[in-house]
Amino acid sequence: MRYAPAILVGRLTRFAARLRKPGGGSAVPGLVVNRIAPGYLKRTLSGFPQGLVAVSGSSGKSTTTKMLVAILRAHGVDVFTNPSTANISQGLTSALLERADWRGRVPGDMAVFEMDEGHGALVMQGVDARVVTLTNVMVDQIDRFHDSEMVAGMLAKIASRAHEAVVVNADDGYLERLAAGLRPEVRVHRFGVSETVLGAAPRGLGHAETSPRRLEPADGTVVASVDGASAVLADRGASVPIGLPARGTHYAVDAAAAYATAAAVLGERFSSDTAAAALSAIPAVFGRGERVRVRGQEVDFVLVQNPASYQLNVDSIAPGTEQILFAIGSDVRDPSYFWPTDASSLGRVSIVSGSKANEAALMLAYDGVAIDRVEPDLARAIDDFLATPAPTSGVKTIVFSADSMRRTRAHLGLTGAE
Repeated sequence: MRYAPAILVGRLTRFAARLRKPGGGSAVPGLVVNRIAPGYLKRTLSGFPQGLVAVSGSSGKSTTTKMLVAILRAHGVDVFTNPSTANISQGLTSALLERADWRGRVPGDMAVFEMDEGHGALVMQGVDARVVTLTNVMVDQIDRFHDSEMVAGMLAKIASRAHEAVVVNADDGYLERLAAGLRPEVRVHRFGVSETVLGAAPRGLGHAETSPRRLEPADGTVVASVDGASAVLADRGASVPIGLPARGTHYAVDAAAAYATAAAVLGERFSSDTAAAALSAIPAVFGRGERVRVRGQEVDFVLVQNPASYQLNVDSIAPGTEQILFAIGSDVRDPSYFWPTDASSLGRVSIVSGSKANEAALMLAYDGVAIDRVEPDLARAIDDFLATPAPTSGVKTIVFSADSMRRTRAHLGLTGAE
């Protein structure tokens, strides 16, 4: 009863926001409820019968969370999650409001939430998690997180709320040190890649600090091999072939994180066959290697959010892709952030667009990428890009930052969450 007025106001706010901007405004109701009922989010997160699993880190949170939810549901667990990848405090509250009854209670045996590093460190104060999974520490959002030590400190705060287990990336030096400092009663589970997989990654895996030693299958879940959109996981003597939602070693690492977390959560109930089937059936997550059909054409969406994801995702684009739209928006406040990366593998880009189009074009030109046109008006660039005939090889591909992704999806009428 105590949260009934806040729930009502939040739902009215959501209704008004969607009238004003169809498909948008998803975080606004949560912002309102957090203001008028500041205890609602923490109380609700603590109320699931089988507890809370939190997934955080610089990169890979959304895909890992979706993979983990799919595995748990395949094992018969009733999971509540934040499906729109809204991972800050108001977004988390909005996700809960979508399913809450008038008393504020949310259905589900277990909650699995992706959490932004900074917001998660605040949200988790006073909230216990059964399991916390940490994906990596990368150079990311330098306007918010000025150095990697700061990010590691935030993740340590989230990990400190785990009372059962913490799952860490063994290839990340920061996370290995974090794991060493956990309370002795909290179990540590690990995932990582084999020496062969790391050696095949021309620029590494993007960690701010890569551990010098590789994880052995006897000690955790290891990505043994990657071939395009397929991979093999090795886990305590088992070899587990899986399909991936898109090409790239980073998706295989996300799968290993989800697999290891599900095993930690389920214990003896965990089935590697069930997990493999669930992983192989999962689609791409909201712009992250997602393939959509729009205006009669197949289009690949490739999201780049920090230098590491930029490099890994650009490297994963199929060689010889003929038609590429490259759009960097206002979320990249200083495009020099991306200058350490190398996009030369793209070869040619059809259109460079977004509010940072000219800076992005200069950056690509220094990488030796041929550019057919610079068009700052993103809507016009999208329309012109899709109006050209389909490529003779490959698929039309749009590479975008988060701001340009949202604008692209809105322009194309792709208003659903996932």
